[in-house]
Amino acid sequence: MIVEIGHFALILAFALALIQTLAPFIGARRGDTRLMGVGSSAALGQFVFVAAAFAALAWAHLTSDFSVLNVAENSHSAVPAIYKFSGVWGNHEGSMLLWSLILATFGAAVALFGRSLPMRLRADALAVQGLIGAAFLAFILLTSNPFERLWPAPFEGRDLNPVLQDPGLAIHPPLLYLGYVGFSIVFSFAAAALIEGRIDAAWARYVRPFALGAWCFLTLGIAMGSYWAYYTLGWGGFWFWDPVENASLMPWLAGTAFVHSVAVMEKRDALKVWSIFLAILAFSFSLLGTFLVRSGVLTSVHAFASDPRRGVFILVILALFIAGSLALFAWRAPTLRQGGLFAPISREGALVLNNLLLTTVAAIVFFGTLYPLALEQLTGEKITVGAPFFNITAGTLLLAVAFVMPFGFSMAWKRGDFLGVAQRLTIALAAGVVVFVALIAITKGGPVLAPIAAALAIFAMLGALTEVAARIWRRGASLATVGSRAMGLPLSFWGGALAHFGFGLALLGLASTGFGAETIAAMKAGGAQQVGPYEIVLDSIDRRTGPNYQETAAKMTVRRDGAFVATVEPARRRFASREMSTTQAGILTLNFGQIYVSIGDPADDGTVATRLYWKPLVTFIWLGACAMALGGALSLADRRLRFGAPARAKGASAATAPAAS
Repeated sequence: MIVEIGHFALILAFALALIQTLAPFIGARRGDTRLMGVGSSAALGQFVFVAAAFAALAWAHLTSDFSVLNVAENSHSAVPAIYKFSGVWGNHEGSMLLWSLILATFGAAVALFGRSLPMRLRADALAVQGLIGAAFLAFILLTSNPFERLWPAPFEGRDLNPVLQDPGLAIHPPLLYLGYVGFSIVFSFAAAALIEGRIDAAWARYVRPFALGAWCFLTLGIAMGSYWAYYTLGWGGFWFWDPVENASLMPWLAGTAFVHSVAVMEKRDALKVWSIFLAILAFSFSLLGTFLVRSGVLTSVHAFASDPRRGVFILVILALFIAGSLALFAWRAPTLRQGGLFAPISREGALVLNNLLLTTVAAIVFFGTLYPLALEQLTGEKITVGAPFFNITAGTLLLAVAFVMPFGFSMAWKRGDFLGVAQRLTIALAAGVVVFVALIAITKGGPVLAPIAAALAIFAMLGALTEVAARIWRRGASLATVGSRAMGLPLSFWGGALAHFGFGLALLGLASTGFGAETIAAMKAGGAQQVGPYEIVLDSIDRRTGPNYQETAAKMTVRRDGAFVATVEPARRRFASREMSTTQAGILTLNFGQIYVSIGDPADDGTVATRLYWKPLVTFIWLGACAMALGGALSLADRRLRFGAPARAKGASAATAPAAS
């Protein structure tokens, strides 16, 4: 009965999504406040019913109701409870339901907390959000019903994909979807502004908190996914320019550009048309990622579905929203007033350069990802566009972003002093040069890109700290004065400094991978292998039984210069129900670096294929990503940026104006 209630709740949610689309839009055209108010009620109702449907599916998984096809194909009675719950979205149908739940959540947030918004703007934004919700709910009901029954019900389920039976899966997809779908509300506000033919600094203030929140979640989601692949898939890598990985990177790049662009718009009332375009672009890339994962056009560990019928349906959704929004943009953009002017040498100018670099990287990733897929579909020819291409093209431009970043962060608004900023950054720049020269000397003909990246990482981090010091320290100032100045700085400044520092930290972690060591060997008990400065000794191989798997674990001792350091236990797990094996890497963190060990299945003579890595400073990749997300959260906590905070007098008057071109 609970399952049927969940299915019925989805149908009611779809009906409410249609009402949310039509009523406020018609009301805004007629000036009918009652119809516009229906949009908020419908958005709240849609959220309640989608949440009820999600709860029903979660209940079916947690109780192992194998009469539900989704549960039978993606669960097992012996699976731990955490994987039963995460299995709700560890499949195509459940993941789309999670997508719709988050979509409805953002619509409900606007309905609840958007009372300070101009009524027409809120009505149009809710209408667009309702249309997106209706499209995806229709997709679920018509092609991806998670409540489909199975009769007769099997005694046992097929089990969740063993690769997905990891705590990271319980974190990664929800975070990623909060980022993906978070940009939907930014898209809805952009479409509403185009429909109204009005965009101003007040619009930027309304939208920026949603953009920051989505960007923070997407940053954490990508980082978590990267680390999950790193320790789960057993290959010791965290990014391989997989098409689905690229699909998450593209909205992050567009979203990062938008967060900076909308800051210029709020501060200087400039870059209006460009900001609208970036809002459309960020969500369009999110939709593209959905299409890639669920259309069957590619095979990936990330991909959920290979049903062409679903792919065509999502392609229609993709065309509807992307083509429709771009057509609306082409129609309305020429009528929008451009806003304030600024000198090329200014913070605005630096942010424009930042935007151009980021969007160029996004374009490179877009064409590098889709070109092989399009070529194969059109001609049958298979080509690979891999890491060498992306590292040289996109990687080089991202290094340029790292170089520009400290200048932009230190530059004044409207008109900046380039020579003065360069003088302030002299120490940071000199430190980067010293690091580059030192690494080139140490590696003696090794990779060049890694030392360049490390030098720019040091420059970016010290550049952020330099601006902090310039704001709070003066020669001869007491500690109390420094503390008072620090407390007086807005949270948005601290957030920006931390995010820029985190970008440099992540870049340093990426650069450090060029200085690691790798050893591949067949080892027996008592054997030893050297990797970097450490010696790894295989002590024993043990067999253990888990809840729904058999495990072969290797106990290893890590030594340095003959002294004991720690033990590490990589393993191989065999899942009988799926007839699959997975690798459980043994990871030991030492001084921000990691020893990484993965093993294959033991041979009859007792030897085991072993892959050993020493990765210095690799943890900086994920620590830097967390610092970036925390920086975004600090900015979001600033009262001036918080959604619903009182506007400046000028912004308030602009927001209440009936029309402004």
